[in-house]
Amino acid sequence: MASSHHLDGDRKRPLTFASLTVSDSRDAASDASAPLIEALVTEAGHRFAGAWYARDEAAGIRGALDQILTPGKAEIVIVTGGTGYAPRDVTVDALEGRFERSIPGFGEVFRRLSFDEIGAPAMLSRSCAGIIDGVPVFLLPGSPQAVELALERLILPAAGHLASLLRG
Repeated sequence: MASSHHLDGDRKRPLTFASLTVSDSRDAASDASAPLIEALVTEAGHRFAGAWYARDEAAGIRGALDQILTPGKAEIVIVTGGTGYAPRDVTVDALEGRFERSIPGFGEVFRRLSFDEIGAPAMLSRSCAGIIDGVPVFLLPGSPQAVELALERLILPAAGHLASLLRG
């Protein structure tokens, strides 16, 4: 297991993050999650490449992610929305099959931490993460509370180490 000293060393290099909001009702004017992602990422000393938006449609989600995954644009992608069980929640279905490798511990720990905050409904989250085109992609619920929990407790503390592992 890596020591916290090892993880601290990996945090020194700023990384470039991007966000993709999946929603039929939110856009740049009404979305609270993308600005929160930008704020948390930049407060942690990283860069924010921008926010993209897609409707709850598999082809649109994949197309928007392909734009973000243009080489050099982002080293870590945060996708919010569409991770539940409503008929239009297709983010996981659209992207999970593209994972070159999954990061199962993310979804497991995220749901555990969510359970501490919201109880039994945490089990209904299909949040997950994986590597697509060599880039870590995290799929989160669209609520600002979920975004804050995932970034502060999981993604930001491990981002540098994960990026280091992927660089070899």
